[in-house]
Amino acid sequence: MGPVTKENPRILVFDSGLGGLTVFRAIRALLPGADYLYLADDARFPYGALAPDALIDGVLDVIGAAIADFPADCVVIACNTASTLVLPALRARFTMPIVGTVPAIKPAAAATKSGLIAVLATPGTVSRDYTAELIRDFAQGVAVTLVGSKALAGLAERALRGETVADADILTEIGPCFVEQDGRRTDHVVLACTHYPLLLDRLQALAPWPVEWIDPAPAIARRVAQVLAREARGEGMFAAHSTKAGTNSALLAVATRILALPA
Repeated sequence: MGPVTKENPRILVFDSGLGGLTVFRAIRALLPGADYLYLADDARFPYGALAPDALIDGVLDVIGAAIADFPADCVVIACNTASTLVLPALRARFTMPIVGTVPAIKPAAAATKSGLIAVLATPGTVSRDYTAELIRDFAQGVAVTLVGSKALAGLAERALRGETVADADILTEIGPCFVEQDGRRTDHVVLACTHYPLLLDRLQALAPWPVEWIDPAPAIARRVAQVLAREARGEGMFAAHSTKAGTNSALLAVATRILALPA
């Protein structure tokens, strides 16, 4: 890990916890020469149960403090729950490009052959007006099952830290995604929380039947490259910071392990 350079674009990737590492990995695979700060608001994880005003104010404060030390050229909100609520406030306060993460309903609706898709998200994302607008605008004629999981993000964090997570606990959370109707079955599941791809192997193994699991990370990475429109040479640095006291070293260790996996 080298020093931040003036030549390299600086990218801040933010999430409520470890889930945004899936997005970080995809961006870094596409833009290895950029300098990165991964910022995890672990002190307030999970976001799904936070009141909207508390979530907005907290995200603005945390990102504002981080930018003071790491003047980012682009900020990536690698969290569906935050993105569906806080993007307008962030874009009003900060001048750099802000790239959000929203449920990939449009590509799922375009790709489905059965006409049945599911959106697996946190309760907060499921309840947002923004999610309803995406369904209205891009999923006409498609039956969309919204599944607000209270536990799956936490299970993903536990699994990433090496703790045992029972198959039955995961299946309880994903089971409602699988709908059979008039001889048709759900064929696409939108992973509308960046934590969920951390469990992708388990999700595929436990699914009652094969489906396409849509991970937003590759599309987010392409968008970041598009808005930056800058080349970076060599290999950039990365650092990790948690809002939970005393956990920076553990976060950096997990981030290093995730970045070593294929994007």
